[in-house]
Amino acid sequence: MASCHDTIVILDFGSQYTQLIARRIRECRVHSIILPASATLQQIREHCPKGIILSGGPASVTSIERPKWAKAVLQEDVPILGICYGMQLVAHYMGGKVGQAKRREFGRAELQVLDSSDLFKGLDKGPFSVWMSHGDRIEKLPQGFTPIARTENSPVAAMKSANHAHRFFCLQFHPEVAHTVHGKQILKNFVHGICGAKSTWTMGSFLNNSIDAIREQVGRDKVICGLSGGVDSMVAAAMTHRAIGKQLTCVFIDNGLMRKDEAKQLKKVFGAQHFNYRMINASDPFLQALGRTSDPEKKRKIIGRQFIHAFDHEATKIGNVRYLVQGTLYPDVIESISHMGPSATIKTHHNVGGLPARMKLKLIEPLRELFKDEVRGLGKELELPEDMVLRHPFPGPGLAIRVLGAVNLERLAILREADVIFIEELKSNGLYRKTWQAFAVLLPIRTVGVMGDQRTYEHVIALRAVTSVDGMTADWTQLPHDFLGKVSNRIINEVKGVNRVVYDISSKPPSTIEWE
Repeated sequence: MASCHDTIVILDFGSQYTQLIARRIRECRVHSIILPASATLQQIREHCPKGIILSGGPASVTSIERPKWAKAVLQEDVPILGICYGMQLVAHYMGGKVGQAKRREFGRAELQVLDSSDLFKGLDKGPFSVWMSHGDRIEKLPQGFTPIARTENSPVAAMKSANHAHRFFCLQFHPEVAHTVHGKQILKNFVHGICGAKSTWTMGSFLNNSIDAIREQVGRDKVICGLSGGVDSMVAAAMTHRAIGKQLTCVFIDNGLMRKDEAKQLKKVFGAQHFNYRMINASDPFLQALGRTSDPEKKRKIIGRQFIHAFDHEATKIGNVRYLVQGTLYPDVIESISHMGPSATIKTHHNVGGLPARMKLKLIEPLRELFKDEVRGLGKELELPEDMVLRHPFPGPGLAIRVLGAVNLERLAILREADVIFIEELKSNGLYRKTWQAFAVLLPIRTVGVMGDQRTYEHVIALRAVTSVDGMTADWTQLPHDFLGKVSNRIINEVKGVNRVVYDISSKPPSTIEWE
């Protein structure tokens, strides 16, 4: 179904930055949709695109292992922007020549603009910094194309079709990343100036469209929503409740893997939202299913299956339930399954790759195309409490993936006590909202210590705090040393079984935010 908004279609050839292209387009208040490189021409046309973007990717256009795609896209009567690999595709299939660069270009490069119209309209001719990531380059331009920017290593760092019947614009660098100085303006020039797309896509319009879509999909059927206490599931529940009212029953499954006193706190939050909800204690089945499992991927899949079993059971008790609502976000999807393109699976999220192949309930995932900050904006549109909207993310598998190694009641208790101290101190020192996510991790090792003049051999707690916008990338938070010292001192003195605390100073990438 085509969007009621002007849409830019992005074909994903496997770039780690594809989702950032979608974000930048949305920042222009224009709807964007990511399709796999293998999407058919018909699938692309269904979205009535005002423009098409060919993403970057790790392949070479000269390789026989390059992704398959509908080359007829190049004949569509809409502007096309090729980025990195996308530029090389255009050059290769329009009659130019692509070859291996004498010197590969990764990282910052200085761009000199040769033509300040179209893509570079309103920008000075530089040089200014752009972000390169390529091993091939354009050696011969296709007929009718002209270079519009260069770097020291790439004589054709950008090009356009000057006399061609179709409008092609291509960049060897990545305008979507923050390292490219004028990247947002370049994409804005393409979306608004070249494609003529109107700025009509907002969280308000997304909310209204989503409510209509949920009503149309559900009809008169009953629906359950899996509540976790996080902002994602709460926003999904509030949207669905606004759409279908009493047809929705929200279900909170206490899997025994929650933070300290989580169920008690959430009962108050859920009650204030005036929708039907049930709180189910399923701790024993979850912990029994996990057993002595230590492999993180197996943990996630076990938990995913147990959640579905629990929801199926509740759906049977309610009667005539056909749908399950989940707060799945785009980062969950892109890290779990590489169905958008040839990108790698980073980890299986319990609510995506962890689901069983055959389910009784059909899924409704109204947030599937959104990022965390967009969901927070949606929460504000729904007038949810600020404390809920700005709450730190908490993983669906809960503490099972923060207890590294086998999960049991003793290790969960240690982690809960350490974690609550960390969060309490962040809040009391005004640091909670200055971090995007913070938590404690129980490591699967013990270390020697001295407590009360006696040798100890106890557990290690790692503290993790990051700053981020959408969770796709993150920097470790530079918390004050005296603050970390106070937290460490409290944990070691108040949590029995811990004699060492460490702080994680890794960024994403190369690390992930969660340890498992």
